[in-house]
Amino acid sequence: MPKRVDHPIILGIVGDSASGKTTLSAGVAQILGEEHCSVFCTDDYHCYSRKERNDAGLSALDPRANYIDVLEQHLRLLRKGEPVLKPVYCHHDGTLGRPRYFRPTEFVIVEGLLGYSTRAMRDCYDVKIYLDPVDDLRIKWKIHRDTTKRNYRLEDVVASLERRKRDSSKFIHPQRTFADIVIRFLPPQEVDDTDTHLSVRHLLRPTLPHPDFSPLFDGSSNAGLHLELARDRDGKPVDVLEINGNISDKRAERIEDLLWNLIPEAGHLRDQVGRIDIANGANGARKSHPLALTQLLVGYHAVKAAMGVRAY
Repeated sequence: MPKRVDHPIILGIVGDSASGKTTLSAGVAQILGEEHCSVFCTDDYHCYSRKERNDAGLSALDPRANYIDVLEQHLRLLRKGEPVLKPVYCHHDGTLGRPRYFRPTEFVIVEGLLGYSTRAMRDCYDVKIYLDPVDDLRIKWKIHRDTTKRNYRLEDVVASLERRKRDSSKFIHPQRTFADIVIRFLPPQEVDDTDTHLSVRHLLRPTLPHPDFSPLFDGSSNAGLHLELARDRDGKPVDVLEINGNISDKRAERIEDLLWNLIPEAGHLRDQVGRIDIANGANGARKSHPLALTQLLVGYHAVKAAMGVRAY
């Protein structure tokens, strides 16, 4: 993939615990090509083990429980294309592991809880994404993840969610205001228990030159897709693109065609879209159109940033 700028493209994905950061990061990395793209987790910069945080009465969401100054230094180095000796936090048992040598690739996805918490960090990104799923979904995802992958008991996860409410409001949610795109997954209007049919709402701020979606609204059926000009929480105008979880295959493919035509430089990666394991029980891996299209939209902006395209 040709690269037009003289530094790695730094793509930020920030959100509360279990908001879908890892899932989105993995899908975008597949779209960009894993030989071109690497994922860098800022949650590895925790100062303390899980036990030490509990003893001190701190949560992982609190900047005081993280090496924020070291993270700032490392992001600046990555932006320059220089390697760092990156800390490692073991989520399975909550311990601090052996540091890992990390050399930036053409694209670096920086995902975690506190990636936009200081001006020094925010200045390092080319594209900033904030994940803001409805809270019932996030809680369901967190309980499933922490009990199946991180060795927590159910009652401990529920207690942790309650303890973290204040820190989420104080330290995580304010970062939303710095994002170029706010992505909100939500259940469709129809009753459906699977994550493959979740709807998604993209709040598109004018800090990036977003694609022209008008060809999709040419008088033909717009079922499953909605675009409107709205006001954000701060009163500023934003575009809101919503994709229904039950959008038809034909309609979703038309959106994909539009985006791929806008980034012909990445056309050889097209088959990677949607290849994310969103298994539901015994049904195996399935494709979610809203998730795949979200991955593609984020990948589009990463490619355009590599070409030196900026907001007007």
